[in-house]
Amino acid sequence: MNKKDIRDLIEEVKKYREKSILGGGTEKIEKQRKKGKLWVRDRIQRLLDPGSFEELQWMRVHRSTYFGLDKIKYYGDGVVTGYGRIDGRLVYIYAQDFSVMGGSIGESHADKIVRTINMAIETGAPVIGLYDSGGARIQEGVASLHGSGRIFAANVKASGVIPQISLILGPCAGAASYSPGLTDFIIMVRNAFMFITGPEVVKAATGVETTFTELGGAHIHSATSGVAHFVTDDEDNAFQLTRKLLSYLPNSFDEDPPYVKTSDPIDRRTDELYEIVPTDPMKPFDVREVITRILDDGDFLEVHRDYARSAVVGFGRIGGFTVGIVANQPMVNAGVIDIDASNKIARFVRFCDSFNIPIITFVDTPGFMPGIDQEHGGIIKHGAKILYAYSEATVPIITVIMRKAYGGAYIAMGSKSLGADIVYAWPTAEIAVMGPEGAVRILYRKEAAKQPNPKEYLEEKLVEYRKIFANPYRAAELGYVDDIIDPALTRLKIYKALEVLKTKKEEMLHIVPRKHGNIPL
Repeated sequence: MNKKDIRDLIEEVKKYREKSILGGGTEKIEKQRKKGKLWVRDRIQRLLDPGSFEELQWMRVHRSTYFGLDKIKYYGDGVVTGYGRIDGRLVYIYAQDFSVMGGSIGESHADKIVRTINMAIETGAPVIGLYDSGGARIQEGVASLHGSGRIFAANVKASGVIPQISLILGPCAGAASYSPGLTDFIIMVRNAFMFITGPEVVKAATGVETTFTELGGAHIHSATSGVAHFVTDDEDNAFQLTRKLLSYLPNSFDEDPPYVKTSDPIDRRTDELYEIVPTDPMKPFDVREVITRILDDGDFLEVHRDYARSAVVGFGRIGGFTVGIVANQPMVNAGVIDIDASNKIARFVRFCDSFNIPIITFVDTPGFMPGIDQEHGGIIKHGAKILYAYSEATVPIITVIMRKAYGGAYIAMGSKSLGADIVYAWPTAEIAVMGPEGAVRILYRKEAAKQPNPKEYLEEKLVEYRKIFANPYRAAELGYVDDIIDPALTRLKIYKALEVLKTKKEEMLHIVPRKHGNIPL
């Protein structure tokens, strides 16, 4: 073969490539841009390190011949797949192209995504999905459903093996929405939406008129349903957030998370905590002010910020070590644990455990949320998820009891009984079966009724009860608390514990052989 023949063949490949790059055509691409959405290839370019993207299977086409599809040949079949780098780290990516049949999922489209996820598993690298799809491709019938199912199976196969991050950058409808629901984190831009059934179907089934935004907008999924973990104002912010999130995560389950050297002194005191946290357990404070003062450089990436706000979870670093933070939020319902907070905490703990991220728990809660709605909604079942998650975790678990730690909530929030490695308590900690006021009313109800001044009698008993039970000393005497510490030294104490526990190995002797446990879902 001479050079001219080779050049001619290369030129022919270039022509195919140009067709593939154009997706559904310049007219449809411009239509997307006018809606304020980036073109799929612009998205990839802005997310990944410059020049690092390598596209795979760009010539793949659908095989359907129904509804005129035999006359249409979109190279790539509506999804761009391949690998690249973020801050030098290998990542795999699949990005749906709405300009090609609305980004709908057909058999070939699905095959490309499945192959990308499988390659990420095999090489031990995170996978990122950019979603912009109307759902399963109606024209391909059951083949599109089969393809969607194979994507779901691939997501499940990757779960706990490699980090999976989903970016919702447009519509994510029907079958398309279940795939991100199976991944670890969902980032939505504010004008995107997700739903299983659209407004027309909802109206036909229920008679209720609604809009895309009311049904499955970013605010709904970040604050009400809890489907979305983050919301950004635009796509560029979503890409920046993705890069930041990845900076805390390992490439796979068999690696440690990245260590980032810090100039923030590890022995830095946090005397300001004396003012931030009131000694009166009934007075609220923002637990995020505690968290940011303890973490390196005050840098805290909060997850699920707008959902189940009586609990706070997220990522940070202490002495350069990536840590997962779980905390009660006294600013919201005194830090009580309700159904949504239970799900939020349990899922985050399980993620951290999957990827070798130590868990730091800050406790200040009066208990689980009482009430008929909570009981009927299954607070027992959902609260049990926290118990399961902590009990199952084998990563280092360090718990700090700041103030209230009552009843079952004390047990659930990373207690010794569930396997915490080290439990610290501040001198302000109150550890008891229930709040002192309620306990005294129950314990001394009959005796108080016999007294000439019942109120004064109960107040005396309250002081007595607090002295005996509502403090960290009894728990420390019994070995349930390892140390009662100065709040200003919390950062240093946690760091020292992390240093000691970084070589912790899972103890297998006590584990009964089994296929897997049955978490209360």
